[in-house]
Amino acid sequence: MREVELSTGRKMPQLQLGTYRTRGKDVEIAVTSALETGYRGIDTAAVYRNHNEIAETLEKVLPRLSLSRADIFLTSKLAPKDQGLEGCRAGVLKALEELRTDYLDLFLIHWPGVQKLPVDHPDNRRLRLESWKVMEEFYNLGVLRSIGVSNFSLLHLQDLLKNCQVVPHVNQVELHPHYPQEELVKFCNQNNIHVQAYSSLGQNGVESALLTSEPVLRISKENNITPAQVLLCWGLQRGYTVLPKSTNPEHIQENFKIDFTLSENDMTILNTLHTSETNKYAWDPANVL
Repeated sequence: MREVELSTGRKMPQLQLGTYRTRGKDVEIAVTSALETGYRGIDTAAVYRNHNEIAETLEKVLPRLSLSRADIFLTSKLAPKDQGLEGCRAGVLKALEELRTDYLDLFLIHWPGVQKLPVDHPDNRRLRLESWKVMEEFYNLGVLRSIGVSNFSLLHLQDLLKNCQVVPHVNQVELHPHYPQEELVKFCNQNNIHVQAYSSLGQNGVESALLTSEPVLRISKENNITPAQVLLCWGLQRGYTVLPKSTNPEHIQENFKIDFTLSENDMTILNTLHTSETNKYAWDPANVL
C-alpha cells in the first residue's frame, strides 16, 4: 500500500476510496469491496450524507478482516452551511457521532464559501477563518489528527497562511491532466501542504472526456492497462493522493491495482495534455471572496 507522510509526521494512504454521491446500499457495497481489496483510506463529507452507512459498514467488515479503527484513515469535511465558530464546532462533533469514532484522521473545510451567502460577501472570509480556528483547537486536542482545506484557490490559501497558527496539512482540489493547476500545486509544495486530487477520472463515468481522450486511450492500450489506471497512476507519480469513486467492485479492484509506473514519455504526454485539451469538471471556487 502506497503511503505519503503529512507535515504532521502521520502516514496516509495515497490511494483512497472516494464516496461522493454514494448513498444507501451502494455505500456498503463500495466500502466492503474496497476494504477487501486493500484500501485503507475512506474519503467522505457531511454533504455526502453517508456517514452513518460508512460507520455501519466499518462495524460489520473490520472485525471480519481482523482490522480495527486504527487501521483505517478516515477523512470528512465541514459542510458550507456550518462555517463559523459555533457551526464548525457542531459540525465536527456531528461528524464524530455519525461516523462513530472519537477522532478523525483528517478533517477539511469543504468549500471556502458559506452556503446561501453571495460569493462576494465578506463574511465568507470571516467565517472560514473562524472555522479554521475551531479546527486548530480540535487538532491541538488530538480529536482531529490532521486538518486541511478543500477547493481553496491560491488566494484563499495565501490568506489563510497569514491568519493561522497551524498550516493546513492538505488541500484537496480538482486535479487531472485536463486541469493540472500547476501554480496552486507549486505553492502547496513550497509550503509543505499535501495535494489531494479529486475528479481524477473527470466526470460522467465512462463517457468522461478525460477517460475517452485519444492520448489517454493510446497510453492505456500501449501499456495494457485501463484508462482509469493511466489517470490514477499519473496522479500517484506526481505525488498526489487520489480518491477514485466507484460502486462497482471490479472497478474498485482495478483502481487499486496500480503496480506499475508510466514511462517518462507517457508522463510528458499527460503533463502537457491541458495545452490541447482543457476541461474543468467540478465547481469553481475562484470567485469566492
